Parts: sequence; C-alpha cells; structure tokens
Amino acid sequence: MSFDLDEFFGMGDDSNPLMMLIWILPIILFVFYGQRIQLMVSSNEIKKSIDKLEKFRNDAKAEFVNYVKKSLNPLGDPGKKLEDFFEYFTIMPVDLDPNGIVPKINHLVRSRDDFTKMHVKSLFSEISELETSKVHNLLEIVTTLQMFHKATRHLYLTAKKQKNFPLILPLQMMIPFVIEEAYALKDAMSALKNAQPIGDGIGPMVVGGMMIGNEKEKISYQTVLSKSEYEDRKLLLIKAEGPNATVGRIGEGIEKIFSSNKPDLIIMVDASLKLEGEDSASVAKGFGAAMGGIGTDRFQIEDVATKNNVPILAIVIKQSIHEALTIMTKEIADQASSVRLEIENMIKENTQPNQTVMIIGVGNTLGVSQ
Repeated sequence: MSFDLDEFFGMGDDSNPLMMLIWILPIILFVFYGQRIQLMVSSNEIKKSIDKLEKFRNDAKAEFVNYVKKSLNPLGDPGKKLEDFFEYFTIMPVDLDPNGIVPKINHLVRSRDDFTKMHVKSLFSEISELETSKVHNLLEIVTTLQMFHKATRHLYLTAKKQKNFPLILPLQMMIPFVIEEAYALKDAMSALKNAQPIGDGIGPMVVGGMMIGNEKEKISYQTVLSKSEYEDRKLLLIKAEGPNATVGRIGEGIEKIFSSNKPDLIIMVDASLKLEGEDSASVAKGFGAAMGGIGTDRFQIEDVATKNNVPILAIVIKQSIHEALTIMTKEIADQASSVRLEIENMIKENTQPNQTVMIIGVGNTLGVSQ
C-alpha cells in the first residue's frame, strides 16, 4: 500500500480539514497568546542581563571591601558600615518653581560629598587625601551598579507580575545601554585602585602639562590655578587638584577669579562621549561650556561668563563610555600634544596681545598631577 503525501495534506484540495487546521491553529495561537509568547521570549533575554548586573554588583562589592580591608588598614571590620553606604540615596530638591533650583542642587550635592568623605575618613585612623578620593569613587561605582540592578529588576518583575508586554518594551530597549555602562564601571575599579589616569582625565592632563614650571595656588576645594603667558597673552590655567580622583569645584573657583581678574576668553578642554561610527580619540572644536556631571558647575561658569560677556570655546576628545571610565588608552593620551596646539591656535585667532585667556581642564584628575 503506497502513502501519498500530497493526498494526506490535501495540497491540491483547499477543503482538506487537516490542512485548514495546520494554517488556522497558529493564527489563533498568536491572536490570543502572541503577547504572552513575546513576553516570555523577551523576559528570558532580560533575565540574563539582570543576572549579569547582579554578578557585576556582587563582584564590585567584594572587590571594594577586600581592597579596603587588605590595603588601607581600617579600624575594625568596615563591612557593616560599607553595606550601609551602598544603600544611601539622594532626594533631589522640589522643582515646581525652577527659580533658585541650581543653588539647592549644588548645596545638596556638596553636602552629600562632604558627608561621604567624612564618614570614609572615620573608617581609618589615618588616610591620605588620595586614598580618600579613591575610596569615595569606588563607593560611587558600587552604589551605581547596585542602583542599575535594582531598577532593572523592578521593571522586569513588575512587567512579569502584570503580564504586560508593553511595559517590558522600554526595558528591552534600555538594557543594552545599561549593560555597556555597567561593564565600564566594573572595569574602572582597577584604574581607581592603582591611581592610574582614566580617559576622562585627558582635559586635566593637557592643562596640567601647560602648568609645568609655574607656581600653583588653590582657588577652591581641590581646584588649582596656575598663571602663565603665551605670545603676550596672559593665561589662567585651571584644573582639579591631582593626582586625587576628583573633578574639583571649578565653578566656585572661576567665580572667585572673575571677581578680581576678568578674562577675555574661556577655553574648556574635556572628554566627550563619541557617537557610534566616530573614531576614538578624535578631536572636535565648538562653542559653549564643555562639562558633564549634574550641571551645577557648568551653570556657574555659564552664568558668570554671560554676566561679563565673555565667550566660551570648547575642545573635546571623543571616546566611548568604557574608554572614559577605564585606564587611558595610548591613542587618547597621544592627543594631548595635538590638543595643546589647537589651544594655541584658538588663542591666536580669538584674542589680541595683552588680553587674558582662561583655560580649563575638565574631568577626573586621577593620577594626573599639575
């Protein structure tokens, strides 16, 4: 007895019930359960990413606590106190009335930093400013990784609990960027522990090189000024005080300088996140205050420059988030001399002899002296 496959599936007969069932069942399945199937597939991928974030957080915690215990000789066991630090949070000021919000944010951020550094120092009988800044930055990394893990897990579990596929879509789109930054933060710990310059320090490196051989003075908390000259122009060189892991308080320092020595031009040098497809370590010039962060220092610089009608020019060295937070690559470091030439050209093109130019190196000055 021969078996006819065409006859069995009714390929030549549209009325075959089995063939109709084969076509109709998937349609019915996807109409009624399609969203749930998509939710299951997406959930599995997101769960893997959340597990990865949890591992990053746990590894960073263990590495940080181990570093504090074995390298810094704390008073007693710091584990419990550090665990409390990991759960600290910041509530931003009310912004219903935007007028005056920046001073409130500035006060809040400064208070948080001062509080954290004070409690870090309380863990040790004696600790240097460099080590304090390193511990402070390492603490920020761990708390950020913890926040990443908690926030993504919350969105994931809420979507699963509600069986809500549209709710999980934003998380699915966001998670690759979170993972990319988490990788960068995890890898940044090595540079911080060893006080090695990171990609974000290229601005202070350029300006710090211009300070060599000149006297330095402190103008605000962890921020230094050096005076120099270039082709009959007076230069005011500003950067955070290295080799500490700090960005200083440049806004406060610049306000102080403007009260006694108004410049004719401001040039800011900073690292900048590159767009996909752009070359790492490429240099670009533009206008405005080149500075990241929460924005309070940038506001102070823009405010004082506007009131005194001083133009702001910017030079940025482009890099990925991973390059910005980890040990500075040779390609980025090699651009320091090129950026200095660009600064000199900008000075000659935009100022006249006997004028004053303020040059600011923006970024974390870890491992970069002046």
